[in-house]
Amino acid sequence: MKRLITMILLAGAFLPLVTAAATKNEKPVEMTVYRSPTCSCCGKWLEHMKQDGFVVKDIQTEDMDAIKHQHGVPDNLKSCHTALVGGYVVEGHVPAGDIRALLKKKPAVVGLSVPGMPAGTPGMEMGGRKDPYAVVQLDKAGQATVFHEYSGQ
Repeated sequence: MKRLITMILLAGAFLPLVTAAATKNEKPVEMTVYRSPTCSCCGKWLEHMKQDGFVVKDIQTEDMDAIKHQHGVPDNLKSCHTALVGGYVVEGHVPAGDIRALLKKKPAVVGLSVPGMPAGTPGMEMGGRKDPYAVVQLDKAGQATVFHEYSGQ
């Protein structure tokens, strides 16, 4: 019995090392993020992306409207920052897990958006407050549909 317990404990000790090695062997996902230099929530969202393993190129600009227009973000889907990753546009406070799901599924869409700046989204943490919100996907015809919904609290 002691031997079994020792083996379980050793296995548990090595699991983080194996997981880290597997993550290290994965090719890092690079993204370019355009944001205003004065927006603090954008910086918090960048940290969320980095913590999830994204390699972030941070470009600060005063002309966010031009960036959004260049990448086809319609007015009703705008937020504070715009990212480019894997051939997709990501607008606003989209959770890293949804971006990873997008990159895995590879749907024929322009990208994802969390319109506005809902409380409780990555980068918009406000204590325990979490507004319900939807991550929407924008298709090439300009139609938005729900990609993932969050109920909030």
